[in-house]
Amino acid sequence: MSRSTAAALPFGLTEEQQTISGMVREFADSEIAPHALEWDAEHHFPVDVIKRSADLGMGGIYVSEEAGGTGMGRMDAALIFEAMSTACPSVAAYISIHNMVAWMIDKYGDAAQKEKYLSPLVSMDHLGSYCLTEPNAGSDAAALRTSAREDGDSYVLNGVKQFISGAGTSETYLVMARSGQDGSRGISAFILEKGMEGLSFGPNEQKMGWRAQPTRQVIMENVRVPKENLLGEPGQGFKIAMSGLDGGRLNIGACSLGGGQSALEKAIDYMGERQAFGTELSAFQALRFEVAEMQTKLEAARSLLWRAASAYDSGDPNTSLLSAMAKLTATDSGFDVANRALQLHGGYGYLTEYGIEKLVRDLRVHQILEGTNEIMRVIISRKSTGVG
Repeated sequence: MSRSTAAALPFGLTEEQQTISGMVREFADSEIAPHALEWDAEHHFPVDVIKRSADLGMGGIYVSEEAGGTGMGRMDAALIFEAMSTACPSVAAYISIHNMVAWMIDKYGDAAQKEKYLSPLVSMDHLGSYCLTEPNAGSDAAALRTSAREDGDSYVLNGVKQFISGAGTSETYLVMARSGQDGSRGISAFILEKGMEGLSFGPNEQKMGWRAQPTRQVIMENVRVPKENLLGEPGQGFKIAMSGLDGGRLNIGACSLGGGQSALEKAIDYMGERQAFGTELSAFQALRFEVAEMQTKLEAARSLLWRAASAYDSGDPNTSLLSAMAKLTATDSGFDVANRALQLHGGYGYLTEYGIEKLVRDLRVHQILEGTNEIMRVIISRKSTGVG
């Protein structure tokens, strides 16, 4: 798959984009959806299925074609992650994180780094994890304390990263560490490999949702990292970390839309099957109006997400503002729709076998990831008013 050269209509899709979305939805329906509840219950990370998605180009969605990726845009990615999340937001969100790592190495890496790390990431022979958050540095990422001390031809890293998706399973870790002064200008980015001496992982966190992917601490105790594993220039790490967030926010918004759409579809099916007072639930106007509001909310969020993704692809200077708006709107809307869908199921929505409560649990964390929605409001207000 390569990125379409045809210009998409403002609120429409090219034929190629429709094909991509349909192909990914078919993969999600056949390879992920039938197993999603089992994976959630057993806290199983479906590495085999994730790696099979590489056959569709999912290992390097916006990695350049020259580096072996599919070279698609963020609009294409939004369609991909929404389609995949209809089956399992947890699996889709991990694939988004893996793609962030691959893209950063493609964008900022030198020829040797690309040759060594990109091919196995794009093929998903190796999986990637993004390591920014720390126990005491979440929203305030510039305050991270993991240290990188220069020592001869290496850096020695010490510190702990928190809430790292894929940790313990992934082979490649993109780690932000402080190599210089306090603040954002003292942070550098490093590529670490599983098996490096001193690199270990905490226990798998017991989470409300996202149970189909491991979340662990990444612990570094005198990990010696060769200087050739420095990504970009010294002190460029914060810039590298932040450069991935606009795209990450679009992706997590798309994952929320996919989960919300799946919940809505389940609710509509249920309303056509379930009767109350001798009448199908779908015959009750109040419930139909609820569905109308849910569908409208998803479509409005989708339109804003597509607007932001198109802005990203065209280099629009308002991309960060639009991405924050889209992330805020899509993650709030997706969760709200899933929660309403649970209510429409009544008591059955609370049972695991119907799959609605899983979607509610999975989508709740999207309002926290890639910058909390409170931080999105800060970004939007600052960029809109010029104050702060």
